[in-house]
Amino acid sequence: MTVSERIDVLTERRWLDTATAARLKRGAALLPAERADRMIENVIGVFGLPLAVAPNFLINGRDYVVPMVVEEASVVAAVSASAKLARASGGFNVDVGESLLVGQVLVTGVPDADAAMSVIEREAEELIALANSLQPNLVARGGGARGMDIFRARFPTGGATEEPRDDNAIILHLLVDTRDAMGANTVNTMCEGIAARVEELTSGTVVMKILSNLADRSLVSASTTLPVSALAERGRTGESVRDAIVLAGHFADSDAHRAATHNKGIMNGIDAVAIATGNDWRAIEAGAHAFAARTGAYRSLTTWTVDSDGNLAGRLELPLKVGVVGASIQANPAVAVSLELAGTTASAELAGLMAAVGLAQNFAALRALVTTGIQEGHMRLHARSVAASADTPPEHFEAVVDRLVQSGEIKVRKAAELLSAVSAGGKSAARESGRAPEVHGRAAGKVIMMGEHAAVFGRQAVALPLVSAVTASVRECGDRTTLEFLDDDQPLAQPPAGLGELADLVMGRLGLAGRHFQVRVQSSVPRASGLGSSAAVAVAVIRAFNHVFALGLSDEAVNDLAYACEKLAHGNPSGIDNTVATYGEAVLYCKESAQPIRTLELREFPPIVIASSGVQSSTKQQVAAVAGRHAAMPARYNAIFDEMDRISAEGAAALVRQDYGTLGILMNLCHGLLNAIGVSTPVLERMVDIARENGAVGAKLTGAGGGGCIVALCPGTAEQVALALRDAGYGVIRHVTRTVAPG
Repeated sequence: MTVSERIDVLTERRWLDTATAARLKRGAALLPAERADRMIENVIGVFGLPLAVAPNFLINGRDYVVPMVVEEASVVAAVSASAKLARASGGFNVDVGESLLVGQVLVTGVPDADAAMSVIEREAEELIALANSLQPNLVARGGGARGMDIFRARFPTGGATEEPRDDNAIILHLLVDTRDAMGANTVNTMCEGIAARVEELTSGTVVMKILSNLADRSLVSASTTLPVSALAERGRTGESVRDAIVLAGHFADSDAHRAATHNKGIMNGIDAVAIATGNDWRAIEAGAHAFAARTGAYRSLTTWTVDSDGNLAGRLELPLKVGVVGASIQANPAVAVSLELAGTTASAELAGLMAAVGLAQNFAALRALVTTGIQEGHMRLHARSVAASADTPPEHFEAVVDRLVQSGEIKVRKAAELLSAVSAGGKSAARESGRAPEVHGRAAGKVIMMGEHAAVFGRQAVALPLVSAVTASVRECGDRTTLEFLDDDQPLAQPPAGLGELADLVMGRLGLAGRHFQVRVQSSVPRASGLGSSAAVAVAVIRAFNHVFALGLSDEAVNDLAYACEKLAHGNPSGIDNTVATYGEAVLYCKESAQPIRTLELREFPPIVIASSGVQSSTKQQVAAVAGRHAAMPARYNAIFDEMDRISAEGAAALVRQDYGTLGILMNLCHGLLNAIGVSTPVLERMVDIARENGAVGAKLTGAGGGGCIVALCPGTAEQVALALRDAGYGVIRHVTRTVAPG
């Protein structure tokens, strides 16, 4: 499936809601740079990793789709296949016991360690109460400090030089239930808060107070039983595969070199879920490996045995203290998507999910190792990454991957060499078939700053271009005309309604009726959103035909034909969309003026943010509805349109002189009038409010309304406004902070 198709399936099966799915498709669910800059220091960008899903998981009788963020090929495929196999025999059982985090307080210089430990034991309730007083919100949620353990510190002896040591040092372990948060900061605050009282009670000095990442009071286990009949593979009996896996498990448990790789495979799965859900994978890794070495030797985290029925039984146990709430989790919008996919609302549930993934990953690795070897499946998946690194285009991708695998040399250099050969073969075939090379027409989208709907009734409107919003290619072919529409690089299964009629109209007007073509359109602005997508498509397609057949059409002729296409699509359009699409310039437009188009000479492009509500709207229906209301009350509507006309004229002048304060006020007035004529919606009103609350000097709907987009004028606040709109779940299509002349 394509990425878009996978999102659609997850939505159909209700793992994602429609709003989240739309945000994923628009890229609005990703971490923006301005948000990243608030998370850590010296940010210069955002580093991306693939977000994938592993289906098939059945855990404690419940279905799960697991979010995973990982760059290593084969991890997701392996864990998904293991989960499918385990599912047939009941899936995974997980057990999560107590979930406590350990905070350590190291006390040195104690005159009498035994006496100090007795005092701490006697006053433990007081110290626990003191710790809880520092975190009243945690206590209110049912969490807090639960207990305390005290130990004598054991420092190493010997060494070439005298080392600082203290035979009377003691260690206090504060045991804290942090509920659904990972809780590191909470535990650190508690440990620091009780330090002074500990010093008073022990007559010693607290030199360290910090949580431990060995969360051995938060142990999680996962187990599964796989029928021996399901293990047979490539001529090997299920019994032989089972016994080989058990032997491999024993090897890992007795050999540290093997155990390191064995446990790394387990963490491939666990870490990928931890990263996807915003958890501290480094802390999880440290705790897991420390737990693996708890006996004094580094050993396997899993055990594989043969049960009484002769089936393969696996069990994983490790410390896992994770969170589903907290500042670091809430800071990244992609984490919310992952938690929605996982369907987990409690930290214990997420910990159990991670453990099941780790066990599934371990089984997949062991089964591959003892049967086909790890490389067969891994190298094909690795070949896909290598082909992508060589910038292999989609039309040649699978061919290059196949040849890479056959060559046995999975290298970027080899992929580039194979791509050249495949491309040359394709060009040769094209020459032999006599096909003309593809050429492109380009067109601008538009954003109306003021004057919508009034322009239909002969008043002025101001619009800015969204340059190169749409491209089109045309190629003559043999038997039938085909149409392909790519929206944000993803092909639509069905071209937008009306695209076929548009192509027929253009071919008829250009004298090309009866001939057959492949028409390919790619758009970077959403359809039915008020950004002039249909007009831009028309102009791009007309220009593509004009270029291919050297028709010599002027811009004026292109614009006239595009207007005819707009009438086909929208009934009674204003003409502003096709004008901006054709000329790609900022304009003051009035279709009934002696000079319909007045180009605005801008010294800079205004700092704007354009955001989508995600709701499509029919311009034709909106225009018709306003026309109906106008016919019912012409005097009142004409008064509103006259006011919009004056606002547009003043706004154009303010735009040219870069008077953004005045321009913002005029935009706000225009939005109020558009609301008055019934084309705004509650969603658009909310978006306008968010923009204004976060620093926009002006914000309004743009286009026909009833859905679609808003435009906000944001001098000095564009990134802040864009972030706020993204956080609210809306798609930011474009935002301009550096102001350069349009076109």
